[in-house]
Amino acid sequence: MADDLTINSGITIPGAELSVTASRAGGPGGQHVNTTSSRVTLQWNVEETVALNDTQRARVLERLANRISTEGVLTVHADTERSQHRNRQLARERLVELVREALVEQPRRIPSKVPAGAKRRRLENKRRRAQVKRDRRDPGDDQ
Repeated sequence: MADDLTINSGITIPGAELSVTASRAGGPGGQHVNTTSSRVTLQWNVEETVALNDTQRARVLERLANRISTEGVLTVHADTERSQHRNRQLARERLVELVREALVEQPRRIPSKVPAGAKRRRLENKRRRAQVKRDRRDPGDDQ
């Protein structure tokens, strides 16, 4: 369908799952902003979508937790343009970008080992520092 939103080659959000509402945008704009509903709010229920499998859903819910409501709805606003149509396109683009970034699998970090040379230098510096402190001691303190 034309309303479907393609995230990547394997994921498409059905248009029926997207909810679009328009409202009056704030900010400067004079008479135009006071009379037109050009701000677009796009909502998508991540918890109930059929577009994602369980692994993908968990990843999106985890990565976008600060943007998802307690009901599991991801909300995107667009109000930068004067045209409602253009703001609708921008909101859809932002949703696609958010979900794409959330679905990217982060590579596992493999902790690196401390190089043998670094260990050797650290211990040598400790020995040298201990020797300096021993040399400063009063000879009568040996007992």
